[in-house]
Amino acid sequence: MGVAGVAVGEEGDSIRRLQNGPDVRGVALEGEKGRAVDLTPLAVEVIAESFGEWLREELRLRGEEQEPQQLRVSVGRDPRLSGPRLGAALFAGLARAGCSVFDMGLATTPACFMSTILPRFNYDASIMMTASHLPYTRNGLKFFTKRGGLTSGDVETICDRAAQKYVARNMGLGVGGSGTPPVVMRVDLMSAYAQHLRDIIKQRVAHPEHYDTPLRGFKVVVNAGNGCGGFFTWDVLEKLGADTTGSLHLDPDGRFPNHMPNPEDATAMSLTRGAVLAQGADLGVVFDTDVDRSGVVDAGGAAINGDRLIALMSAIVLDEHPGTMIVTDARASDGLTRFIESRGGRHCLYRVGYRNVIDKGVQLNADGVETHLMMETTGHGALRENYFLDDGAYMVVKIIIEMVRMKLAGVDGGVGSLIADLQEPAESVLLRMDVLGEPKHAKGRATQAVEAFKKYIQEDKLSGWVLDDCGDCSVAEGCLEDSNDRPIDVDAYMYRAKLYDENQQRAIGMVHLRQSVHNPNIALNMQSYVPGGCKSMAKDLHQRFLLASGLNEFVDISEVEKFVK
Repeated sequence: MGVAGVAVGEEGDSIRRLQNGPDVRGVALEGEKGRAVDLTPLAVEVIAESFGEWLREELRLRGEEQEPQQLRVSVGRDPRLSGPRLGAALFAGLARAGCSVFDMGLATTPACFMSTILPRFNYDASIMMTASHLPYTRNGLKFFTKRGGLTSGDVETICDRAAQKYVARNMGLGVGGSGTPPVVMRVDLMSAYAQHLRDIIKQRVAHPEHYDTPLRGFKVVVNAGNGCGGFFTWDVLEKLGADTTGSLHLDPDGRFPNHMPNPEDATAMSLTRGAVLAQGADLGVVFDTDVDRSGVVDAGGAAINGDRLIALMSAIVLDEHPGTMIVTDARASDGLTRFIESRGGRHCLYRVGYRNVIDKGVQLNADGVETHLMMETTGHGALRENYFLDDGAYMVVKIIIEMVRMKLAGVDGGVGSLIADLQEPAESVLLRMDVLGEPKHAKGRATQAVEAFKKYIQEDKLSGWVLDDCGDCSVAEGCLEDSNDRPIDVDAYMYRAKLYDENQQRAIGMVHLRQSVHNPNIALNMQSYVPGGCKSMAKDLHQRFLLASGLNEFVDISEVEKFVK
């Protein structure tokens, strides 16, 4: 019996459950309460082998493979403690699929993609081993070809194949091979990537007095959170003349001892704010673990992340591309929409998930709708000019270029002044509800809960609530609902609704309910336009939906109950 004929069953499903939208994520180290290790070396090996086979078939379909040339795949990783052990399994799997393996060592996710683009490297594909902002016990895989990141459908195909291999290996089938260690070539990609970023800053600033050191006289503090972002300090900023005194947590440490590298993390932003004010810096930068996300702190100590970061990038991009469409996830506020439109831009709200937002921008451009910026409120930001790649370092490069240009033009106030008129919600709250029971049933139960929310509103069991189908946005095609019915493309079910005060005929606020891609829980985002509105909405949902529907029998609503007291 060959591998293709193996019945997968529960054992193989453990591999399929590692899929996390367009990525693979799992528990790689013991120590997480209620979660067993599932991202094992064997799991990584069969997924890597399946990716190599999928890549070869994909290139053949596109007529891009030149036989008998061996496929060249680069591999990078973040500093997680499980990285070296899982990396060896990754190398072995790629080698089994007939790929030449190039080890970049510690790298960033955007640099992995750029390894398929930069002339000296030009690999056929790349894999980044990271779990982004998740705990040190987790790890995962992100996949790239020259065309960009893989889709959820691509990764589903790879995991289906890997599931069969996994079961077959445990049965002693389909092992084969010589048993010799794979040949892995070590390469220095990060130096070339850093030079690429430096060249962009020098060329676009074009400093009239010191072209090669355009950041001379500027102070920039970086908080890398012990992830992979430290390179930006010494290999980009300092080489361009910046003073980086006071930068934080630059050394990679897979235990993340200070705080999780995450521009949404309150501790990360607070520490960076303190460093900016202590040093009198012009800018503070916060990276996530693998540097595909970032946030900044302005010279006055104001945190710029979430809607504020999207507004700042919108102001910069709209100055360069007047009238462009800007795509964000559906957690963005109405105030952000008004900000974009006040500058002549157009705003498309779309599904939560960085890949969803980016793919929507790609689709709009293909349809003839000029779309230069796609951003999630989490800090993922992609630009058309940069291969539609969510690159936290590139986004900071754009902000730094604007900062220098403003200084050269004699404009005071720094980059924070560009968003001074952004109207923000009176309140913004995120609550999470864990799905009870075995993790393997969590996705189905979370989907059931989110769909029940939609049904309750449609059946008028939540009077005053209206589903937001985004029909009034610039694209006007119901983007917020159009893909819940296409399971292969859906990584999480979600709905956005607004609550109206029937007496005053005005919107009180917005709720966005979705199943988490990363964990067995449901995220409840609330924004209120009036003080006390979030508690009012939460009370309404608690009494008239969570309890009335019986969802509290398999969903832990304790966070909601604590909030409404």
